[in-house]
Amino acid sequence: MAESENLVAEIEALGAKLGAARESIAKKIVGQRDVVDLSLIALLSGGHALLMGLPGLGKTLLVDTLSTVMGLSTSRVQFTPDLMPADILGSEVLETGADGARSFRYIEGPIFAQLLMADEINRASPRTQSALLQAMQERSVAVAGVNHPLPAPFHVLATQNPIEQEGTYPLPEAQLDRFLIQIRVDYPDRDTERDILLATTGNVTEEAIKVFAPEELMTAQSIVRRMPVGDGVVEQILDLVRACRPEAEEATDLVRETVSWGPGPRAAQALMLTVRARALLQGRLAPSVEDVAEMAEPVLSHRMALSFAARAEGRHLNDVIADTVAHKTAPKVAA
Repeated sequence: MAESENLVAEIEALGAKLGAARESIAKKIVGQRDVVDLSLIALLSGGHALLMGLPGLGKTLLVDTLSTVMGLSTSRVQFTPDLMPADILGSEVLETGADGARSFRYIEGPIFAQLLMADEINRASPRTQSALLQAMQERSVAVAGVNHPLPAPFHVLATQNPIEQEGTYPLPEAQLDRFLIQIRVDYPDRDTERDILLATTGNVTEEAIKVFAPEELMTAQSIVRRMPVGDGVVEQILDLVRACRPEAEEATDLVRETVSWGPGPRAAQALMLTVRARALLQGRLAPSVEDVAEMAEPVLSHRMALSFAARAEGRHLNDVIADTVAHKTAPKVAA
């Protein structure tokens, strides 16, 4: 009982702190509430996020603001076709001492930061992409047979231009799975765009302030993993993920007709973490079925692929996910 009461108190205190963090972020980021919340969910879950959107929609500003508010050391890498793995991970250099002795010294690359901004990740070659994504998974860098642990906490927020643009290399499916969630950044509506104009073109601009420290973020991540999850929510997660696999017995007719391959167990793990983080961000003590429905697209959209025939017919993966969510969660919500 005492442990439960302590957890409730920790969740409530963290909820208040997250509210202050959102207010600080809002000073720099006008609108885009869903994008901000999903980014915070990724950090609270201890994962990485892939921001999908056209240039000029504030993705870089968002990452810079998050680093300030969450108190994380940050670095930014602009991905280009000629970027090499050593440009990110670092490399060994040969040095000559005063006595003439030579030795190798490892110089850390920009990946040694608590929040790495990987800008336009799909403009780099597959070799460079793989080097980054391997480090994301292992949270360490191996150079010349020596492992160098990355700082904790360690998060990557990568931006990606639409694949249709010239000079891009699509990320392989296995590497996309390294990202906890995919966040779509769309054009703002007219009123929001008007607010952006007024807020960013005057003499005075608002500045975000630090709300968290790295240790506090890691404590928050621990609280997320301790949050209780009801059996009904667990079953909904399993129902939804399994229903998105075309060969599974639980698959819907639309999934069988349109999906080439579906999400693996890592998707269920991601849903379990992100629904907890979403509930925490909204000041609730436990996640609900509504959280599962809301997190389905960000968690599943980069872990599935449409068949060639479905793409030729003009089908969209987001519509397939929405249909599956409606079939697998709506009846239980009504009950």
